[in-house]
Amino acid sequence: MIQIDDLCYDYPGKRALDHISCQIPAHSITALVGPNGAGKTTLLRCLSALDTPMNGKITIDGWDTDRFPRKIHEISSYLSDFFGLYDELTVEKNLQFFAWSRNCPSDKIDTLIEQALSRLQLNEYRKVTAGKLSRGLRQRLAIAQTIIHNPKMLFLDEPASGLDPEARHHLSQLLLSLQAQGMTLIVSSHILAELEDYSTHMLVIQNGKLVEQCALKDYQQKAESLSLSLTLTSEAAPYQQVISQIPNVTVKSCKENTMILELKGAKQEQQQLLKTLIAQDIPVLSLQEHKQRMQDVYLEIAKKKD
Repeated sequence: MIQIDDLCYDYPGKRALDHISCQIPAHSITALVGPNGAGKTTLLRCLSALDTPMNGKITIDGWDTDRFPRKIHEISSYLSDFFGLYDELTVEKNLQFFAWSRNCPSDKIDTLIEQALSRLQLNEYRKVTAGKLSRGLRQRLAIAQTIIHNPKMLFLDEPASGLDPEARHHLSQLLLSLQAQGMTLIVSSHILAELEDYSTHMLVIQNGKLVEQCALKDYQQKAESLSLSLTLTSEAAPYQQVISQIPNVTVKSCKENTMILELKGAKQEQQQLLKTLIAQDIPVLSLQEHKQRMQDVYLEIAKKKD
């Protein structure tokens, strides 16, 4: 588990982190979100014991980042948006160098390299120099370096930046795999679509302040309204006004034969709504719960804080 207490960090003339306190549960994937300049990178660097906060305390797996930075480097790893590869070295030699730099036991380095190559599906590129790899493969190599020493915690800063859709999908599957192996991950981005497929929790910061922390499933369950997808057998637009007049129902969007509705009240109200729609001769094909996207959760949080 990661415990953050009253964390502050200042740059000249600017407070980057302003009295942040929170807990990050073990074996979770926490999306660290907020606009550019919110303090995401600074928080990750403090967690990684690369920057020292002006005030407050961070403990990771029981270790104080300020008092035991070398231990933090041993049990965690940080990947910035700059991969830091040696372009003239092969994939294998890059991994070997980083294993040495992480003080991995010399008799285990070959095994660790093979594990990293296998985890990141880089075996066929082991003799290729890093400078000849595509961006997606360079990112895989950067992550392989980052986890070469099998850390418990992994901090990633904008890892999907510049990746094509296929590479982003591979990244999502990789992060879920690392979580399944017991790793705790914090992934920062200001593009929520990048975080949608794998995040279990969300930490929102704005102007250096903690705005909200939530487990995404819990937040959706606590919502005061239910988001529903209504599909009709014909165009939905002619029925929009009639449906919007049904008590406790708000039409959020209407496109082709589908409407997204917001229904206030308990989930049991969904059955009554269906009866009402049929009674009003609305040609219903299906009515089902519309999964709340991370962007919806973020915007709802932002609206409450305004």
